[in-house]
Amino acid sequence: MKKVSLILPAHNEEGNIRPIYEEISKCMGPTNYDFSIIFIDDGSTDQTLSSIQSLAEIDNRVKYIELSRNFGHQYAIKAGLDHTDAEMVIMMDCDLQHPPELIPMMLKEYERGYEIVRTHRKETNHEGYLKKKTSSLFYTFITTFSEVRLEKGSADFRLVSGKALEQLRNFNEMDLFFRGLIKWMGFKQVSIEFEPNERQRGETKYTFAKMFHLGVKGFTSFSTKPLYFSAYLGIFVSIISLLFLPYVLSALLTGHTVAGWASIMLTISFFGGLNLLVLGIIGVYLAKLFMQNKSRPHYIIRNANL
Repeated sequence: MKKVSLILPAHNEEGNIRPIYEEISKCMGPTNYDFSIIFIDDGSTDQTLSSIQSLAEIDNRVKYIELSRNFGHQYAIKAGLDHTDAEMVIMMDCDLQHPPELIPMMLKEYERGYEIVRTHRKETNHEGYLKKKTSSLFYTFITTFSEVRLEKGSADFRLVSGKALEQLRNFNEMDLFFRGLIKWMGFKQVSIEFEPNERQRGETKYTFAKMFHLGVKGFTSFSTKPLYFSAYLGIFVSIISLLFLPYVLSALLTGHTVAGWASIMLTISFFGGLNLLVLGIIGVYLAKLFMQNKSRPHYIIRNANL
């Protein structure tokens, strides 16, 4: 009987722990797989850990890792990957927006020979207009300007197995973006479309600020094009500036001065902002190198029951 671990990051999800456990147990029960559920408590401040521990006492298939603080969703997934010896893993959120009833379908795709089974969300009416548009823009942007091609609505709900799982465990970069890494790895992959459920309990942990931050991390992890853009922009601006040279020489030779304080200040402000933009882009990449060079751990475990 093959072994599968379900990895579920949890941050302040006390109301969802038992429901997701019951749904997974119901979906996995009829299958011929030996499964375990690994909850990663990512620095929760409510009773999430207590809820997990209560389940672990009555079902030895429930495991948990308690992180010392909130390290973030991607690093919580990394903790789960590092602490399972299963032949395959299924990563999913524990807020029930990733429907557990999709798991048997994912397992069937695995049995057909796919090493990675990804999922992508179908747009629904209960998602806000702004969220849908910003999400669509992000996937269009990253697909156009990076070396990975992500389907719109790609989700952190996936099955990874075999050699692909071995390789995934070896990644040690600081800015983890599993959606991109999974697609970049190759292997035999397939993606399943699903309609996300509405969140019934608790609040979403992905604010627009966090989504934007994740988007920047994901984009800069798979593309150096912003750096090339900065270089080309600098060359372009330098060439344009040379067009003013005849006018400057003419003014010097004739002694004719033209009033233009406002236009000069506007030009200075524009190019000053442009310089800051370019320096900011370079700074993002330097910061990534700086953090990677520190070689700090991705997470710290306070307690575990595995």
